[in-house]
Amino acid sequence: MKKYGFIGAGNMGYAMLKGLTKNGKKDDVIFTDVSKERIQWIKNQLEIESCDNNKDLVNNTKYIILAIKPQYYSDVLDEIKEVISINHIIISIAPGISIDSIKNQLRNDVKIVRAMPNTPALIGEGMSAVSFSDDLFSEEERKDVIKFFSSFGAVEEIEEKLMNAVVPISGSSPAYVYMMIEAMADAGVLAGLSRKMAYTLAAQSVLGSAKMVLETGIHPGELKDAVCSPGGTTIEAVAILEKAGFRSSIIEAMGACFEKTKKMS
Repeated sequence: MKKYGFIGAGNMGYAMLKGLTKNGKKDDVIFTDVSKERIQWIKNQLEIESCDNNKDLVNNTKYIILAIKPQYYSDVLDEIKEVISINHIIISIAPGISIDSIKNQLRNDVKIVRAMPNTPALIGEGMSAVSFSDDLFSEEERKDVIKFFSSFGAVEEIEEKLMNAVVPISGSSPAYVYMMIEAMADAGVLAGLSRKMAYTLAAQSVLGSAKMVLETGIHPGELKDAVCSPGGTTIEAVAILEKAGFRSSIIEAMGACFEKTKKMS
């Protein structure tokens, strides 16, 4: 019997699978996907077992990760509800899908973990938020869930009512960061740098800046001020960003993401 079973292996599912199996857990994992081509590709990439169908996967695992898009939840839950028991733990990673909605379709006594990871899990640098249902999880089960998400990055436990707010700030935010890196690199190319060099300089600068926030505990505004010399080049750029609504556009974009998530609930 396997420990973890993935229903779905798209971009997010694959990122989690790769992050998990990088730490030597290949024998603990099994997965399914609707695409036979995708199944074969992942088996070749990660050297892990696949399962013929979702019911067989449920019957042979304890922790079931629903790595599918929200619009497919109803069909998949309906398919597996007959084989779900109180011994299973369902881990849902879809935005807008509540714990209660899953219980209503499966059974009220099934243990649910609602989570929001992100794609940097692919390289072991994911950020995941998790919420546990009110059921009585054993200490070992809670530790297993946290250990699972920790295997491909950082993890924070939060109240479920805050989960929608996590989607724009960490679930979707890699897309915004990639856009910023691309724009920074474009500016570098415009100034004469090679494309490869521009991406390296931009990406490493974003990585280093993020680590400064996490590892020093200094407020981001103070770190920004430390780079801005009086009358210097950086404050000139900051002034243009402020004029263009840099911060407000990010807040507005994340607000739109948040509202979309609520509508999906």
